Amino acid sequence: MPKTNPYLLLSTIKSPKDLKQFSDLELIQVCDELRRFLIETILEHGGHFSANLGVVELTVALHYVFDLPNDKLIWDVGHQAYGHKVLTGRMSEIQNIRKLGGISGFPKMTESEYDAFGTGHSSTSISAALGMAEAALLDNIDRQNIAVIGDGSLTAGQAFEALNNAGVSQANLLVIINDNNMGIDPNLGALSRHLLDLQSGQTENNIFKSFGLNYKGPIDGHNITELIGILNSQKEMNLPRVLHLKTVKGKGYLPAEKEQTKWHAAASFVKLGENESERQAGEKYQDVFGETLIELADINADVIGITPAMPTGCSMIGMMQKYPDRVFDVGIAEQHAVTFSAGLAAAGKRPFCNIYSSFLQRAYDQVIHDVCLQNLPVVFCLDRAGVVGEDGATHHGLYDMAFLKCLPNLIIAAPRNEIELRQMLFTAMQTTDRPIVIRYPRGKGVVKQWKMPFNKLEIGKAEIIQRGKHIALIGIGHPVNELIKAAAILKEEGIKCTVVDARFIAPLDTLLFEEVLLKNQYIITLEDGCKSGGFGEAILALNQNLQLKNKVEVLAFPNEIIGQGTREQLLAHYKLNVEAVVELVREHLKASSAQQ
Repeated sequence: MPKTNPYLLLSTIKSPKDLKQFSDLELIQVCDELRRFLIETILEHGGHFSANLGVVELTVALHYVFDLPNDKLIWDVGHQAYGHKVLTGRMSEIQNIRKLGGISGFPKMTESEYDAFGTGHSSTSISAALGMAEAALLDNIDRQNIAVIGDGSLTAGQAFEALNNAGVSQANLLVIINDNNMGIDPNLGALSRHLLDLQSGQTENNIFKSFGLNYKGPIDGHNITELIGILNSQKEMNLPRVLHLKTVKGKGYLPAEKEQTKWHAAASFVKLGENESERQAGEKYQDVFGETLIELADINADVIGITPAMPTGCSMIGMMQKYPDRVFDVGIAEQHAVTFSAGLAAAGKRPFCNIYSSFLQRAYDQVIHDVCLQNLPVVFCLDRAGVVGEDGATHHGLYDMAFLKCLPNLIIAAPRNEIELRQMLFTAMQTTDRPIVIRYPRGKGVVKQWKMPFNKLEIGKAEIIQRGKHIALIGIGHPVNELIKAAAILKEEGIKCTVVDARFIAPLDTLLFEEVLLKNQYIITLEDGCKSGGFGEAILALNQNLQLKNKVEVLAFPNEIIGQGTREQLLAHYKLNVEAVVELVREHLKASSAQQ
C-alpha cells in the first residue's frame, strides 16, 4: 500500500498565502500537523524544542491574519521560530536546521524575506519593531509591525527602554507577550509576579497601561479561532499596543510540559548515550564550575553566585539549592548582573558572576565603568567561550579575549582542563585586589579525576608542559589539549616540540614567552577566539618587539561571521585542530629542508 502523507495540509503550504485558503477547522488541523511535524523532526535531528511547541497556534494565526512579508514580524530570541520557517517555505530544510551548511536555528535576514530582523540574543524585538514602525510612519506606509516577546525576555533593560519609547510614539506597533512563566529556567522577579497577577485578575495595576500602551489580555494562546479574531481586531488599530497571551511551553508533548527546562533543547536528550566514551572522557566545564563554586561557598561565607537567567545552563542550580540566599538569578539582565556584582564586591562580598561569553557583549560598559575603573574584585566566569556549535553566529563566544584584554586592572585566565578551572576559581576567590575573568568552553574537559586539593596559582604565570627543539606550540585554554596531542604525533615522527600553556591572557607572562621566542625558530599559537586582537596577536607583537627573525603563525578564527556546525566541524573547517597543527609543522620542516 502507498504510504499516506501525515502532513496532508502542512505539506501544501509554501508561503503564508497558501495558509489563507483554509477554513477554521482546517486551521486547527494545520496546527495539529505543525506540532506533530516539529516534535518528530526535532526529536530526530535535534534543536530547540519546547519553545516551538508553545507558539504553534500563535504562529499559524499570525501568518493567517497578517500580510507577511509586507508586514514585519520579529521573534524575540528566535528559538521559537521553527514553525515560522515551516510556514514560509522552509519545511524541507528543517531537518538540517543548526547544522553545517543548513539553515539557522534563529531568524536570519539573509535567509528569507520573511525573517524581518535577525535575532538570537533576547529582548531586541520591541526596539527593532518600533524602529520599523517609525520608519513606516515617516514614509507614510501602511504596515503592521509585530514583536513577539516572551515574559523571560521582558526582564531585560532594553525591553523596558523600548516600551518607554513606544509609550510616547504614534507608530503602528503590536507587542505580543508570549507568557509561559519560563525562560530556560522558571522566571523569577517582580515582573514575573506582576504577569501572574494579571493572569489571575488579582491586581488593578498594569505596568503596560502605565507606559501609556493599549493593553489586552491575558488571552488563551492555544485557541487558534479566538487568536485569529483578536489579531484581526488588533490589525485595525494603528497605535502602540500590547497583546498578552498565556501559553504553555512544550505544549502537546507531555514530557516537555512536565520538565520544561530539560526539554528547552532536545538534542542532548534524544542522543543521550550515543557518545558514552566521550561522556566518560571528562566532566563538563560548567559542571566543574558549579561543583567547585559550592565548595568555595562552603569555605567562604562571602562567596555569592550571580546569573542572568541561566542557573541550570551554567550549573549554578546546585548552589542555589544549597545556599538559596547566596545565589541571585537576576533575569535576562546582563548589565544589571555586572553592576549588581560590582555593588556586592564594593560591600566586601566575593561575587562570582557567570555570564555566557556572547552575552557579556551586552554589558561591556558596565565591565569597564563599574568594575575595571573602580578596580572591584568581581569574578567573571565566562561560560561558552569560543565556538559553541549549532547555535551559530549569535552565540559563539569568539570576541571576549579581544574586547577584554585592553581593559585596565583586569586579569584574564583560561584553563586547559578541569583541574586548572578548579584552581583558577580558587585563585579568583583569594584575589581581592582586582577583577578577574575566567573563560571556558561549552562541553567536556579531558580528565576524569579533577577534584584535586585547592592550590593558588601565580597570577600571570604560564606553564611549559614539555620542552623541545626549534619548534614551539603555544596555546590558551582548552586548545592547549590539541597542541599536546599534536606534539605527541610529531614526537613519533622524531620531532620534539615545546608546548606552552599560557593560562593567562592578561597579564601575559612576558619573561617566559621571551625565552620561548628566543629559543625557537618556528612558533604556532592556537586559541578558540577571533584572530584580530586576540591572544596570538599578543605573542606576535612580543616577537616583533624583540625584532626576531623566527616565524610565528597565529591560528584563530578569521574576521568573518562564523556560522553553525558542531565544534569539531568548525575547528576542522578553519584549520584549528590537531591535524592542522601537525600539517603546518610538517610543511615548515619540509620547506626548511628544501631551503638547505
